[in-house]
Formats: sequence, structure tokens, C-alpha cells
Amino acid sequence: MAFLSRIMILKSKAHFSTGVDNRPSDAYASAVEGSRKRKAKQARSRVVLLIASFGVIYCVIGGRLVEFAMREPETTSSILPPDRLMASRPDIVDRNGALLATDIRTVSLFAEPNKIVDADEAVEKLQTVLPDLDARGTYRKLSNKSHFQWLRRQLTPKQQSQILALGIPGIGFRPEKRRFYPGGPTAAHILGYVNIDNRGVAGMERYIDDEGLADLAAVGMTSDQPLEPVKLSIDLRVQDIARDAVANAVTNFQAKGAGAVVLDARTGEVLAMASAPDFDPNDPTAGGEEGWLNRMSNGTFEMGSTFKTFTMAMALDSGRVTLRDAFDATNPIRIGGFTIHDFHGQHRVLTVPEIFQYSSNIGTAKIADLMGIDVHKEFLTRMGLLTKLDTELPEVKMPSQPHVWKKINSITISFGHGVSTTPLQTAVAGAALVNGGRLIQPTFLPRSRDEADQIARMVVKKSTSDDIRFLLDFNGSKGSGKAARVPGFDVGSKTGTADKVVNGRYSHTLNFNTFLAAFPIDDPQYVVLTFCDEPKTGEHGGTISAYTAAPIARDIIQRAASILGVQTKFGDDSSALLVSY
Repeated sequence: MAFLSRIMILKSKAHFSTGVDNRPSDAYASAVEGSRKRKAKQARSRVVLLIASFGVIYCVIGGRLVEFAMREPETTSSILPPDRLMASRPDIVDRNGALLATDIRTVSLFAEPNKIVDADEAVEKLQTVLPDLDARGTYRKLSNKSHFQWLRRQLTPKQQSQILALGIPGIGFRPEKRRFYPGGPTAAHILGYVNIDNRGVAGMERYIDDEGLADLAAVGMTSDQPLEPVKLSIDLRVQDIARDAVANAVTNFQAKGAGAVVLDARTGEVLAMASAPDFDPNDPTAGGEEGWLNRMSNGTFEMGSTFKTFTMAMALDSGRVTLRDAFDATNPIRIGGFTIHDFHGQHRVLTVPEIFQYSSNIGTAKIADLMGIDVHKEFLTRMGLLTKLDTELPEVKMPSQPHVWKKINSITISFGHGVSTTPLQTAVAGAALVNGGRLIQPTFLPRSRDEADQIARMVVKKSTSDDIRFLLDFNGSKGSGKAARVPGFDVGSKTGTADKVVNGRYSHTLNFNTFLAAFPIDDPQYVVLTFCDEPKTGEHGGTISAYTAAPIARDIIQRAASILGVQTKFGDDSSALLVSY
């Protein structure tokens, strides 16, 4: 028993000893705790390292942004995608299909500065082909290590081949399209021009863009495929005649400017319009800013005695004045501190046709006074002479008039002083007075007679139009219009000589001369309006309209009437007259 008891006791002790040994020792516990702390420390280190890495990255990005903000801007804004560089503009043709504007393929020179080995050497070599190259600016472009810089747009094939022969690394060419105007300055103010990226800046080029081409280009929907040509109303043959006539007038009459428009009185189509000085749309900057001004539609002037045509029409249309009436033009009129007198004074009572023939300011003023201020203003507004002209050409200026019309204003406006309009809208209003009384807004696009009839607006009675045609014919054969009478074409006309305003006062030495003509006057098909600004001389040494603006119209009608299909008429019965010599 004792032995067994002893065994049991030992067993019991052994069991107790085994249980104690199963618990972790202090060394082991320390090891586990150390491992846990090391892992926590490593995790913290990794988080700190990650945060530090992100911080460094953001600092680098921020630093680069600051660097880009402080850096000199690179001239890369004009870099276009290749499809836009080669995008086509539609050809522009005249009414007969003659080419006025088209695209030609060209190339432009660019550089990749990061690939340029020696910028100095590259500039020196390029100047051997392009001597007018900006050396300093080009060196700056080649030295900034960017990836793209334009150096010269629209090179000639010869320049391209010469630059290729130089073998400059980092220099290349991109294909582009350039606008070309075969007629040069012939129709400059009608066509306008484009910028270096072939986008319309002025004239019908800008009109084409405004009609949707620019929007398509902006969203990348243009292509290099040929587009349907845009046909204009102008006749290139007549346009060349008109431009030649006004350019000669500026030279021969030593004038500041001159202009002319040929208008179809039945449809409102502009067949020709020229303004001098002008410019070459192939190189718009070469002519200077003076040549950019389209004086026909974007310049306003006091039109002088041509406005008497509208004063007569107002009075005749009202029924209060007839061609048989007469007005006393014996003495000058004094009003508001001003004296109104006649340049060709007859100092007697004048009939209405005589007032028109002798261009009597006194007689015209009395007619306007009879009609009244409100009637006068309403009539000129109805004729479109006091509102902005509505046509496709973007360059159209708003007429000017007195803020408040007084009696003195109405009287002076009756003979063309006090209201400034554009020559084009004066021609349009003049056409309405001879075509049966229909005001038709002008167009530079083809328009049929039916289309014109739909938009025409009656502004005077047909009887008034007949009376005005009689007055124009009477003046053209017996008055100041004789200077522009072209045998066989029955030209009716009215001259206008306006003193120009200099420093707030009318000058007696500087004139703005206008001439309004219609032919053939028995059934007017075309209206011609010409002007000559500040001529220093003229035919027979005169400087008034009969010696300056009238000869311009005569030259145009003489050369263009047959081209326009107007049949000549000779003899008292208006039949062809054959003469043997």
C-alpha cells in the first residue's frame, strides 16, 4: 500500500509538474512581444515612407506647375491637327463660273527644338533660304527644348527644296492649304481674305465661315475633299472694268479715294463693286490699313445733291407737288445763322424739272420745307437711307443722322448735307426710284427675278418712279449729267458735290463727289453709283462731280453696257442708225 501510495503521490506530483511546464516561459513571452513590436514599428515605418513618397510626388508636380506658369509661353497655339491643316474651303466663282478664289496645297516649316543639335547653326542655315527670318525669335524657339515650334507658314516649293538640302536635324514640313486669288485686288473688298489658318477674316470669305464652315471646322468635321463652289452675283468682266475705272480716278484726279457699284435694278444683284485704294488678298498686309476700308459699304459720307433725287421723289409721291409746279429761287434762304444759295444760281422762279436740272439748293429746300420734318424723316427711313443695310457682306456701316431733326436739318438734308449714308445703300435706294418703286435689298449671291419680287417692298408709287426717270433723263441730256452721257445707252443721272467737314466746319476746297446713273433710262436695267473723294483735279481742271465722279460712271457704262447685254439705240425713234462714210 505504501508502495502504491507512493506511486500515486509521485504520479500526482508528475502530473502537477507537467501542467506547470506547458505554460510559456518568460523568455518565450519576451520574444513574442518583441516580434509584435517590431512588426508594428515596420508598419509605421512603411506608412511614413508611403506618406513621404506621396508628399515628394506632389511636391514635384507642384514644382513643375509653378515652372510651367513662370516659363516664357511657347508659340504652339497655332498648331492644328493634320486634318484641319488640310481642310478645304469652297472655291468662289463669279456668276459665269470664272474662278475668284481657290485653295492650293503648300507646306509649312516647323522645328522640334528638343532634337536641334546647334540652334545657332540652324538659324544661320535657314537665313540663307529665308533672309527675312527673325533670327533672334527663331533662336529663342529652337533653344527652349520644346517638342514643336512653327518657324514659317506656307512656303513655296522652291523654298522647301532648298531647306531640305540644308540637312538640318529637327526640321520638318507639314502640308497645308493656302487661299489663292487669281485676280489679285480685282474684287478684294467683295471677296475679303483669310488668315494664316485659312479662316475667313473679311468679305464673302468671312460670310462663308459665318454660315457654318467655321463651326464645322471647330468640331473637326471639315475634310480635304473639294466642296461645292460658292457662286457670287458679280460678273468678273464688269468687276475688272469698275476696279480699273476707280483706280485710274485715284491716280488721274489725285483723289483720296474713289468707288463704284453696278447694281441690277430688277433683282438687287451686285454685279460689280470696287473701292480704291484697295489691297491684294493674296498678301493683305502689303497694302496697308488704308486699303482695307471698303468705302462703298463700310464708309458713310454726305452724298450731296444726289439726295435731291429723294427729295423730289418724296414730294411727287405725296401728290402735293407735280412736275408742273414751280418755286421761287430768286434769293438765298437765311435760316439758323446759315445762308443757303445756289451754285448754278438762275435767280428766278424755277419749275421742278429746272430745280433738278440746275441742282437748285434753294428750290429743293423750299420743297422740303413744304413737306415738313416728320414726312421727310419717314420717307428717308422708308427708302432705307437711315437704317443699316441688310446684305451678306459683313462690312456694313450704320448711317448717321441728327439726334433731333429741326427745320434747318430737314432743309440741309434735302440737298445732301446733314445725313451720312454708304454709297451702296444710296445706289439701292436710287434703284427703287427707277424700277417702278420697289426697294430690293442688295445681294452678292445670284438672285432670280421671281425671288426678287418676293422680297421687294413698294416704297413709292409707279407714277413717282416714272417722274423720277423723266427727271434723271432730263438732267442727263440737258443738265450736269451730260458728262456721263454715253451715245446709244440713254443714261439718266444726277450729280452730287458735297463740301467735306474739316474740324467741324465745311471746307470749300475739299469735296466728296457722287454720281447716280441709271440706264437705259426708258426701262432701267442697271444702276451705277460712283464717287470721288477729295479730288485735286478732274476733267477740264474741275473738281466737282461733273468732272470727277461722272467720268468714272461714263467709263464703266461705255465699257460694260454691251457685256451686260444692253442693246444700243440710236436715232430719234430709238432704232439702230447706220451711217456710211
